[in-house]
Amino acid sequence: MAIPSFRSWSESPITFDQRDHPSHIVRSGCYPLVVNPIIRKRHLTKVLMDGGSGLNILYVDTLDAMRIPQTELRLAGSPFHGVIPGAGSYHAILGRPCYAKFMAIPNYTYLKLKMPRPNGVITMNNAFSHTFMCDHEHFELAIAVINSSELPWLGESLTPAVLDYNKPTSSMAFHLHEETKAVEIDPTNPTKMV
Repeated sequence: MAIPSFRSWSESPITFDQRDHPSHIVRSGCYPLVVNPIIRKRHLTKVLMDGGSGLNILYVDTLDAMRIPQTELRLAGSPFHGVIPGAGSYHAILGRPCYAKFMAIPNYTYLKLKMPRPNGVITMNNAFSHTFMCDHEHFELAIAVINSSELPWLGESLTPAVLDYNKPTSSMAFHLHEETKAVEIDPTNPTKMV
């Protein structure tokens, strides 16, 4: 019979209960999990914990601030796609490899992350206002990237008849789908809907 090999600190149970509940929860599950870890003696204030990503991404500015020489970087063994080069709105984006390495457990309702350590469980979280600000900055950056890269291409691909906004065509018209619904995008301003 094989003897199981356990990960370090796996004897520490991780739970979430009413003690983790914040004073209020705004739109549960709609905001990112942003933490402020200390990595290599540097305090990073905007680290997105993305459990849906198979990548850990640290931007060059973050590596430089942490004084990590680029000679320490190693080639990734897995292909990836969908990453936009250039500036990022976070210091780092940590995905499933980070969750697995540190046995971290997220809670997207409470916007908390817990992980076992030698002296018990560490809990990381952030104020909702900080999380909202990070999400808003990311949204603005994404809009700017889309506008700068896709709109010129879209303008070139349209015919002059479509570009004449005084003469709308059927392809320009917006048609409601029966499953369409209004969604609030800013809890501080109920007039902002999409």
